[in-house]
Amino acid sequence: MCRFTLYMGEPIRLASLLVEPEHSLIRQSTHSREREEPLNGDGFGVGWYAADLRLEPAVFRSITPAWNNRNLINLARVVSSGCILAHVRAATQSSGVNEANCHPFRFRSHLFMHNGDVGNFRQVRRHMLASVHDEAFDNVYGSTDSEHVFALVIDEILRAPAWVDAGERLAGALQAAIRRVVEIVEKHGRNEPSYLNCALSDGQNAVVSRFSNDPNEAPESLYYYSGGIYPSLDGRVARSVIVSSERLTEDPAWREIPPNHMVIVRAGHEPELAAIPAPGSASDC
Repeated sequence: MCRFTLYMGEPIRLASLLVEPEHSLIRQSTHSREREEPLNGDGFGVGWYAADLRLEPAVFRSITPAWNNRNLINLARVVSSGCILAHVRAATQSSGVNEANCHPFRFRSHLFMHNGDVGNFRQVRRHMLASVHDEAFDNVYGSTDSEHVFALVIDEILRAPAWVDAGERLAGALQAAIRRVVEIVEKHGRNEPSYLNCALSDGQNAVVSRFSNDPNEAPESLYYYSGGIYPSLDGRVARSVIVSSERLTEDPAWREIPPNHMVIVRAGHEPELAAIPAPGSASDC
């Protein structure tokens, strides 16, 4: 399983999130505290928004371990953003270690990353792609279960009416995609459990899920923080929301996201927790 971090707030340097905290994401790539295997060295990626220049986010990904990439450290010192998604990878499902399989994945103004596993992915992969629009299908470049989940998310975004609130659109798309994954696996993949900690953002809003339909095992760890934790570029304390697989600091303000819940983040607002309804049967899938 992987580790990831999402930040929304006043612009900060990437290093303030990825390098400098006592349990930063780069630290988690070598010393994860909440996985049996502490290493996450099968590549990394970071995506960030520069809305004053372009709506589409920038993405930097590499198959090298995050702890050993000088380009990442150099970029992190000088690049700043108010919306950052970063991921360190531990490959699962025998998917290859290549750049196309590194998170976050991008579609238009959206970024997506995943920590977890789609049950019996090899058997259900074709059924997942057969259910989506061409535009979502064409956005799959790699072989990971994660990018196939993103194809379902894209498909749901494309289905959503334009008048729907942007934050609700993201939450609805992710919730519907989770339901579709569970239904497809139930029908075509021997009903093996799936683990779907997913982060989705459009630069102004974000939604992050902590989900598993395994009756015997909790979803992967996930926490959120709301408040002032990092200095902004002008030296003030930056009001921010952070969602992370593991706590970045020992600050007691970190809160665990309950199993089978999602946190919805809107720029300038406090995060909202919402339950993820249990997916129904696969009879209509």
